[in-house]
Parts: sequence; C-alpha cells; structure tokens
Amino acid sequence: MSSLGPMSETPADVQASDVQASDEQATDVQASGPVVDLGRIERDLADVESALQRLDSGEYWRDEVTGAELPDELLEMHPIARRVGRR
Repeated sequence: MSSLGPMSETPADVQASDVQASDEQATDVQASGPVVDLGRIERDLADVESALQRLDSGEYWRDEVTGAELPDELLEMHPIARRVGRR
C-alpha cells in the first residue's frame, strides 16, 4: 500500500474551505453583476404612462408640438414616440 503522507486537512476542513471560497465567489459575482439604472427605469415608466394618457385623450397619434400625425411605422417601432423624428 502506498503512502500519500499525512493529511493536513480533514474532509470537514476541505468542505468548509470550499464553502468559504464559494461564498467569496458568489459575493464577487453579485458585486460585478449588472447595474440597474433606476433613474432610467423611472423615465421609461413615465414615457409609457404619458403614452397611455395620450392614448386615452385621443392625442396618441399626433406630434405633441406640431400636431402633425405620427406615422404608424414610427409608432410600431417606438410606441412611446411623442414627436416626428424623435422618440
């Protein structure tokens, strides 16, 4: 029988160190995860709410400054568009 020498760590020690390493990696992943821009989300929500109000008032299909009709293609691509040439 070959001898591998004395074990410096017991199985419990190895498992505990693996768990600690996993916890550290999980923290790193959480810290480097996607950044959520709450300000951008709030602006997007405000744009959607504005579009819904314009829809209710019958002004959804019109440029909010000039009153010109918004093309259907524009509204299909950008449902929150308020102006011709702008989103």
